[in-house]
Amino acid sequence: MTPSLLVLAGSALGGLARFWLGIVVTALAGPNFPWGTLLINVLGSFAIGLTATFADVRSTELRAFVMVGLCGGFTTFSSFSLQSLELLQQERPLAAFAYMGGSVASCLVAAWAGCTLGRA
Repeated sequence: MTPSLLVLAGSALGGLARFWLGIVVTALAGPNFPWGTLLINVLGSFAIGLTATFADVRSTELRAFVMVGLCGGFTTFSSFSLQSLELLQQERPLAAFAYMGGSVASCLVAAWAGCTLGRA
């Protein structure tokens, strides 16, 4: 399979997983805080860290499917940016900064954990 088709397939699966996980998390936690986006970004950060170290990342196919396609379709930085702005526009600066700080910190920790596990 060509790298372009692998990116396409990975993106489709990642996008679908993001869609369904977002629905499930919103149903469980409610719509008042973007918990789904936060979880998705943490999981995506972990997955890309794990893949970067655990698997043979010299493989063009693996990089195309998982790191570019699946993780690219799954993670939601643009949603993170919009939801942060919406919290600020709702005059909820504490929630906005907690979300932004929590997202950045937890995604960095998740990427580190994925890399660490991949090296084990």
